[in-house]
Amino acid sequence: MHREAEEGVAIADVEQATGIARATLRIWERRYGFPQPGRDARGERNYPLDQVRKLRLIADLLARGHRPGRLMQLDAGELALLVPAAGPRAAASGEPAVADPVLAPLRAHDVPAVLRLLEDAVRKMGLAGFITERMPDMNTNVGLAWARGQLEVYEEHLYSELVQQVVRAHLAQVPAPAPAAVRGPRVLLATLPPETHALGLLMVHCLLTLEACPCISLGTRVPLAQLVTAASAFRADVVGLSFTASMNPRLVLRGLEQLRAELPPTVAIWAGGSSPVLARHRLGGVQVMPHLRDALPALAHWRQSHAA
Repeated sequence: MHREAEEGVAIADVEQATGIARATLRIWERRYGFPQPGRDARGERNYPLDQVRKLRLIADLLARGHRPGRLMQLDAGELALLVPAAGPRAAASGEPAVADPVLAPLRAHDVPAVLRLLEDAVRKMGLAGFITERMPDMNTNVGLAWARGQLEVYEEHLYSELVQQVVRAHLAQVPAPAPAAVRGPRVLLATLPPETHALGLLMVHCLLTLEACPCISLGTRVPLAQLVTAASAFRADVVGLSFTASMNPRLVLRGLEQLRAELPPTVAIWAGGSSPVLARHRLGGVQVMPHLRDALPALAHWRQSHAA
């Protein structure tokens, strides 16, 4: 039975906040009896915040290799215990508290303080160090704090916007290499529908740019046919895609298989992200990169193999 609720989070916002496609939410609703959305005045699904927090925990655990059927049977507290703790236990909630310097100013809505922390980290670590060392932990901690009710949805969105603002500003300051220093491959970055997460694309974009690698990002939810057309228009040597654990595994495999069939064999496909299906299935003509740090060895290998 659906719970009627006057207030809740719209399904589009749940998809954005958790990375779980709305089609998947509906399938889980029928198959597992969770989530149990209410309905707004127009009859559209909306989700109580406690269910959204549980969904975010489930998304995090799926990225760690858990299966949805077992997770649906657990409550939010039990799910939180399966996530590696990032700090001491919070006395109020009984759940592990997430420890990260960026969280306090986010909760206080102190935008200048958040920006100072981000800028200080970039200055101390360099852009590459910030991208590879600080940002992955920070992304995880902010998402986990939201899942445990220690951040609101809008506060997590604020973090995402601010970190993109800082990274893009520093990316724009990277000096253009001299023509003789520019080396391939030409890389085209995107996600396929319904994948909405863009931070991974931005992080890879930065790493490749710092290596004098020509890189263009089309952002998220690019229709496959348009991606094929864009690869031809930009004369891409590599098409790089990002998949989170929340994307339907069948869509991941189908998209990669179709893309491989439609791109010329000379165009490489790099598939990265936390989707477990990437580790379980080997696809011919697709190079899987589960971790951000895999991007640079893949770049070096491409350059070595095309040195002649």
